[in-house]
Amino acid sequence: MKIETGSITAPQGFAAAGVACGLKKNNNRDLALIVSEVPATAVGVFTRNVVKGHSLQRTMETIRSGLASAVVINSGNANACVGQAGYQDAETMAARVAAELGCPVEQVMTGSTGVIGKRLDMEAVHRGIVEAAANLASSEAAGNQAEQAIMTTDLVPKECVVRIELDGYPVVVAGMAKGSGMIHPNMATMIGIITTDCAVDHDVLQAMLKQTTGQTFNRVSVDGDTSVCDMVVALANGRSGAAKITDQNSVAGQVLQEAITMVSTYLSRLIAQDGEGATKLIEVQCQGAATADDAYQIVLAVGKSPLVKTAIFGEDANWGRILTAAGYSGAHFDPDLCDIYLGDLKVCENGTALLFDEAVAKQILQQKEVLIRIQLREGHAFDRLWTCDFSYDYVKINGSYRT
Repeated sequence: MKIETGSITAPQGFAAAGVACGLKKNNNRDLALIVSEVPATAVGVFTRNVVKGHSLQRTMETIRSGLASAVVINSGNANACVGQAGYQDAETMAARVAAELGCPVEQVMTGSTGVIGKRLDMEAVHRGIVEAAANLASSEAAGNQAEQAIMTTDLVPKECVVRIELDGYPVVVAGMAKGSGMIHPNMATMIGIITTDCAVDHDVLQAMLKQTTGQTFNRVSVDGDTSVCDMVVALANGRSGAAKITDQNSVAGQVLQEAITMVSTYLSRLIAQDGEGATKLIEVQCQGAATADDAYQIVLAVGKSPLVKTAIFGEDANWGRILTAAGYSGAHFDPDLCDIYLGDLKVCENGTALLFDEAVAKQILQQKEVLIRIQLREGHAFDRLWTCDFSYDYVKINGSYRT
């Protein structure tokens, strides 16, 4: 099992399109359509921000039916915080897709991402949906274009494919995502779509996605902000012919879970690596914590610390910032039993400074990927989080995001 290049259309029975309809000022692609040729089992996880975009609210309601034939996503406008009109616009968007595809409107999932507090240009959305429906294709290129259409400040497309075998049948799991800023656990400004041609019981697929999200998408932080339009939706249409998975703990269930987790891990790392203005991917690990919550609180605090992130950008082995962030995280631990590593270089032992080689530390921090490891001697709990450094460009990007 390994990551391959490809797009969201790699599983059998899926098609996609990505078009430019004028929602973005730069005239880039801004409307994506992903379609299953048969109604697919559909599940999702959503932002925990109490403020939620209207397209997202609609999907949270309609996905309860458990089936989806299409997902339509626009970028350039979050369709959030504009009142009842925003919800009606989401309904209109779904109805237009349903009319073009000939499917029930309740089987069309909607998503939006971009600027908050501005009405959607529904004439542009209408044009985009008609064009996207006319250009649906199952080619890799069509999936690539759909991915491009959901990007906002992203610089790098985020797609991957994993192929597995179940009961002698080839099965494919594919994923695509967007996310670069306003990224933090419990969903962030990211949208992810996972498709598979496996047949999966609804409750099993929901459990798989929830478990995977907790280990991957909810272990990414760019800037500590959690936005209002964030979701990951998984669609399973059963076109591979493999027997339906009804038990998450079965051999087939475990294999599919591993594939979904592999796809989600790859996409999550890309989101952190592509953080707004980022120059480095940072992985923060905590080992030997007394409880899982302690480990989580420590990696969360270190991963979102502006002082830690700017130190990594400046390639400064200022490990005291790491220990300080762990100390205010809310986790219970004895700092006198804490070691800190940058890569393989131990820079702190038992909460005390070591005479480490600054030149070696500099070399480690010059790499595109940096590992921060916090070793406790409290228990056996482990957690990790992916983040990125803070550069000058982060301020530039977000200081004029609307203008």
